[in-house]
Amino acid sequence: MGGTFDPIHNGHLVAASEVAWVYDLDEVIFVPTGRPVFKLDKNVTDPEDRYLMTVIATSSNPRFTVSRVDIDRPGITYTIDTLRDIRREYPDAELFFITGADAIAEIMRWKDADKMWNLAHFVAVTRPGYSTDFTQLSVPQGTVDALEIPALAISSTDVRRRAGEGEPVRYLVPDGVVEYIYKHGLYRRPTDAEQTGEAPISEASILS
Repeated sequence: MGGTFDPIHNGHLVAASEVAWVYDLDEVIFVPTGRPVFKLDKNVTDPEDRYLMTVIATSSNPRFTVSRVDIDRPGITYTIDTLRDIRREYPDAELFFITGADAIAEIMRWKDADKMWNLAHFVAVTRPGYSTDFTQLSVPQGTVDALEIPALAISSTDVRRRAGEGEPVRYLVPDGVVEYIYKHGLYRRPTDAEQTGEAPISEASILS
C-alpha cells in the first residue's frame, strides 16, 4: 500500500484491512513515499516522521508491516521503482498495489507506467461517491479494480488542517499517532501569543 501517509489515518488502515480480506492477502506492506513526485511543490512532512507514524499505526496488526524502500532510496519516488524493489524482496509472491483512486486517475503520467502492469494488480480504493470510471485511461483490461471504503471520507489533508488549527484529531488517526503528532509538533501553527512566548501550545485541543 503506497502513499504519502502525512499522516496515516484510520481510513488507510480500514482500506488495507478491507483489501486484505477481499483478496485474501497474507500481508499488507505499507510503503511511505520518500519524495513524492506529484508533491515536489508542496510542504511534505519529513520522511522519518511519516515512516514512524506508519509503524506506530500498524503495530497492533500482525498482518501489517512497513517498508523503508522508498524512504531509503535516494531521489524522487516513482511507483515503478517501488514495485521493482518489492518484487525483488518477494520474487514468488502475487503482488497487489493498493492506492487511492485519485492516484490511479493520474497513472499514465507515472514513470514507466506501461511497465507496471506485469509487476502487480492494482486496487484503487475510493471514498463513497467518488467516480471510478477508468475506461478513458489506457489501462490494460483486468489490471485495476476499484473498491469503495466508507472510512476514506477521512483525509490526511483534513487531519493536517485540524491539527494545524488546534482542532481534535483523535479517532481520525490511531491514538499513538495522535500522541506522536503532539510530541513532535507536527502540523501545528502557533498562535500569535505562542509565537511571542506569551502562551504555551495547548495539548488539550489536539488530544481531545
